[in-house]
Amino acid sequence: MVKRVFHIVAAAGGLAVLSPLVICIAWRIKREDGGPVFYRGLRVGRYGKPFTIFKFRTMVVNAEEIGGPSTADDGPRITKVGKFLRKYKLDELPQLINVLKGAF
Repeated sequence: MVKRVFHIVAAAGGLAVLSPLVICIAWRIKREDGGPVFYRGLRVGRYGKPFTIFKFRTMVVNAEEIGGPSTADDGPRITKVGKFLRKYKLDELPQLINVLKGAF
């Protein structure tokens, strides 16, 4: 129970402190091509329970229709903002939402 409380406090604090950065990233993604800000993917978590993962979208809209399930770092499906986000692993920040939801 103490571990879960720590995770909730740390994730909420992280989101609060990083909220200006998260808002800026969301605005840049939306401004680049008008598509959705988040990528939502289905993953399998603990005990085989599926959950939705949230990440900042780093690829063009409908990227899965254009190519395969993965792409090189310099692939044509990656947006300009997406290259920066991937380089510094900032596309992972919204996963703090999953921590708050108890997905991990």
